[in-house]
Amino acid sequence: MTTLSTRAAAAPPPRTRPRLRLRKEALVGWGFAGPFVAVFALVFLAPIGYALYLSLFQDRLIGGTSFVGLDNYREALTDARFWEGLTKVGLFLLVQVPVMLGIALLVALAIDSGRLYGKTFFRVSVFLPYAVPAVVASLIWGFMYGTQFGLVGNVNDALGVDLPDPLSPSLVLASIGNIVTWEFVGYNMLIFYSALKVVPRSLYEAAAIDGAGEWRVVASIKLPAIRSSLVIATIFSIIGSFQLFNEPSILQKLAPNAITSDFTPNFYTYSLSFSGQQHNYAATVAIVMGVLTAIIAYAVQLRGMRKG
Repeated sequence: MTTLSTRAAAAPPPRTRPRLRLRKEALVGWGFAGPFVAVFALVFLAPIGYALYLSLFQDRLIGGTSFVGLDNYREALTDARFWEGLTKVGLFLLVQVPVMLGIALLVALAIDSGRLYGKTFFRVSVFLPYAVPAVVASLIWGFMYGTQFGLVGNVNDALGVDLPDPLSPSLVLASIGNIVTWEFVGYNMLIFYSALKVVPRSLYEAAAIDGAGEWRVVASIKLPAIRSSLVIATIFSIIGSFQLFNEPSILQKLAPNAITSDFTPNFYTYSLSFSGQQHNYAATVAIVMGVLTAIIAYAVQLRGMRKG
């Protein structure tokens, strides 16, 4: 009897308890992650799914809404207006993004150097335009660009010259690039400056002992150390360039001849949906732009990781 009772006491507990514990932990985990998953599915996955659904149909005068499969995608890939806007955005990206990131990098390096007087005030001043909403920034610069009532017009009257109209068809893309650069230089500067603050100071001390100058330290220590931040800022800037919408939509009223309804793919999508009532084709263009943006952003990230 004693042996049997001892064996019973030494017997392992039933296996149901660990399973119950795992289930409780899973429920607790889903309790924390559930709200995020629900919001993510509602505001991100559901719109994408609905856009994909709309892109497979077409509203016709005769027959109403009908399933057309991939016909909308074939039309989008051969749409001259879509490709014209995409080419314009591509040109904007190739010029504006390097200029903006270059200025932001120079400002971050200047602040991090420790030789800039009043660097706190300078850092806040450069970052301040990012706090201005894009609509307000477009209105401010649109007023300054005006040749009849704005800063350009005042300069023309004061100097008796005739400066080029910044909102003319040949200059409006550069004018929009100037607004976007003014808005986001401070944002990218903060990314670079934060990455520079993480670099160990011992590296700088070792470089100084070896006799390395400031430019050598920048090229051999600072830039390689913040390569990942440069890649992230580049990806964000590419995505933002493909989503260019606020600035053209605000400036269109000031320059209707220069900014048409297909000025950018996003603006073209908006015009198709709300002005042309072509919701299905607008969803198709949006899906195509999303796929192109994802591919290019992934290619940039992959290239940056390989260099790292």
